[in-house]
Amino acid sequence: MTRTIIPFRALLLSLLLMIIMRAAFVYAATDVRGRWSGTFASNHSGVAPFTITVVISPDSRGRIVGSSDMTSHCLKGTQLEVTVTGSTVVLAGSDKAGNTMTLRGSLDSTGTLLKSTYVLNGSATGACETDDGTGTLAKQ
Repeated sequence: MTRTIIPFRALLLSLLLMIIMRAAFVYAATDVRGRWSGTFASNHSGVAPFTITVVISPDSRGRIVGSSDMTSHCLKGTQLEVTVTGSTVVLAGSDKAGNTMTLRGSLDSTGTLLKSTYVLNGSATGACETDDGTGTLAKQ
């Protein structure tokens, strides 16, 4: 009877260790806090590419948010809410004029590159229309 209990305990301990290590890897792979920067190009001709830098950190309520700085003439200082599900990351928000942006992408296996698509929607002022395209953010 003793001989079967010891291997069972060893198996149980090994299984528990594997679960803990997997959880640690998933957390490390999806920690998007920090400074990200990249260039995005429109899917439409005649629309200039833009660069964006996003600093992602917890806000006062513990939510993960991003503060952006970009060269786009359509958006200025967009505040972004950040959602992470596995390796999928969504950054979405608006600027003070009501222009909105959504970036949706997947992290690479290193967790340092976010290949994304974007959608911009202009405000009621008509200064900017809807635009979409692709780009990559790199963790700095």
